[in-house]
Amino acid sequence: MADWALITGASRGIGRATAERFQQEGWRVMNVSRNPCTVPGVVNIEVDLAVPGWEAKLAPALRDGPGVGQGRLCVVHNAAAYEHDDALTMDADHLRRVLEVNIVAPLVLNRVVRPLLTEGSSLLYVGSTLAEKAVKGAASYVTTKHALVGMMRATCQDLAGTRIHTACVCPGFTNTEMLRAHLGSDAAALAMVEGKTTFGRLIAPEEIADVLFTCATTPVLNGALLHANQGQVET
Repeated sequence: MADWALITGASRGIGRATAERFQQEGWRVMNVSRNPCTVPGVVNIEVDLAVPGWEAKLAPALRDGPGVGQGRLCVVHNAAAYEHDDALTMDADHLRRVLEVNIVAPLVLNRVVRPLLTEGSSLLYVGSTLAEKAVKGAASYVTTKHALVGMMRATCQDLAGTRIHTACVCPGFTNTEMLRAHLGSDAAALAMVEGKTTFGRLIAPEEIADVLFTCATTPVLNGALLHANQGQVET
């Protein structure tokens, strides 16, 4: 029986590191994103989660994938849109686009995979430190990450009695393409971000991948919100 990990946004950053981590443990891995995952052996389903209807391309791959639904299935909701915006000026269509990727896509994916979730399977959400607080200029991201925590908690309650578990891992400042794009080439901004952790460094994507794998294989963490941020310096 094959154990499978289905990861959204596994083409880079935390998603790619997570694909590699599960593969190292003998799991088969499927990436669902616009771009392929370069880890050898990963099955790539190239769809745009921002465009409604993408699940029509995923369903046949799940149906025909050898061993899918026979062993454990871990779904990692990792893909996310991060935009620079303001809670008082952004328009509704802008928020809807971010919601489509950050909230609606996990909802749709959960519905698609529900028949394949055997005992010991898991639905994991990648949140953020901004799932419980806010910073200026990231209103849609903050809003949707708060909502993701609510979705995880609802998932926990609605799966009661199934022996399928869920958790939300909230990374801190992680050395990913998304963070680098956000900071640009500003060395001072990078130093400032590093200084906001008690370890004085960025988190490696592989460290978050380790936490996600632990969650996948530790059912006692069901319904847990885990902060994986090295301890942030609060000012």
